[in-house]
Order: sequence, then structure tokens, then C-alpha cells
Amino acid sequence: MRLNQVIPNFQADSTKGPIDFYEWQGDSWVVIFSHPADFTPVCTTELGRIAVHYPHFKKRNVKLLAHSVDKLTDHVDWVNVTVKLDMIDEESKDDPENAITVRALYIVSPDHRLRLSMHYPTSTGRNVDEILRVIDSLQLVDRKPQIATPANWTPGEKVMILPTVDDNELPSLFPGGVDKVFMPSGKVYVCTTTDY
Repeated sequence: MRLNQVIPNFQADSTKGPIDFYEWQGDSWVVIFSHPADFTPVCTTELGRIAVHYPHFKKRNVKLLAHSVDKLTDHVDWVNVTVKLDMIDEESKDDPENAITVRALYIVSPDHRLRLSMHYPTSTGRNVDEILRVIDSLQLVDRKPQIATPANWTPGEKVMILPTVDDNELPSLFPGGVDKVFMPSGKVYVCTTTDY
């Protein structure tokens, strides 16, 4: 799956009953994340952290969809989805009976497009705060496409104004003000703002 690619629709049984992904998603953002197996130590900590943070996802209009390829018959549909979304470990991809799901995580926007893809080895748990930070950034730049968020950005901090924005547009786009950093030559290096 490549960034901005449309996630294929799929149907599967879930612990909440059968779902048709596009219908279930509606106008929400979705975090689809796979984990290697139920009832394993790292997976348990991840699912616990995500459950604790659930109100933060809900506040951002984000639905959560977790799955694994456990050998239970209930998970047969999820194995097919995992293969379809490229969430299988390379070493086990040709052996469906013993396939291992990597810790893949996809953030999908309401238009069914893949906006972020993260892959972790089975030995490393994910950082839920980072997932929320990325969602905040993606939703912000969707609302204000003239900006980008710098490294380690968190809501409330300065954002960067894209260099493609004309200086004449700055006052109307960012009436709260713009900070400019100049290079020694006097040319503007970067423009930032907290007016978003």
C-alpha cells in the first residue's frame, strides 16, 4: 500500500459482527492496525494503551480496527484482509497456515485513502501518542493545505508555511501573523505561524 492509494473495500466478520469496510467507515478517519497474535505480551500492552486512549481517537472522529491472523476459525476473513493490505511478515508470506502479521498500522482518511503507513517488527510495540500526533497533523493540513508540521510538532506549536504560498497571500491566510527566518543572504528561509 502506497501513500494516497485508495484502500480496497473488504468484508469480514468482526467481534462486533460482519462489516463492510467502506460502509463501516462512513465519514470517519480509521486506524487499521494488525498485531501478531492475541494474548501475547507486546500485543496486550498495545491493545491496552489504545483502549486507554480511545476517547482521544473518538474526539478526532477516528474509528479503530484491530486484527491478527490467529489460527482460530473466526480469524479466517482477517487473514485474507491481512494479505490484501500487505501486513504479512516477509518470512511467512508463502505459508498461510503459519503466517505472522507484522505490526502494521494504516491511517485512512474519510475518502478511503491511505494517509500514513507504519510497520514495526513483532518485538516492538507502537507509541500511541505518536499515532494521535500524526492524526492531528493530517487533519490540520487537510483543513489548512498551505502548511506543514515540522519534526516533533504537537498541537499549539508553530507550523511551517509552504514555500509555494505567495507572500501577498500571507496576511489573508494568516491574519494572526507570520514569523520569517532569513538566510544570511537576506532571502526568506522559512515562514512559520501559530495562526491555524
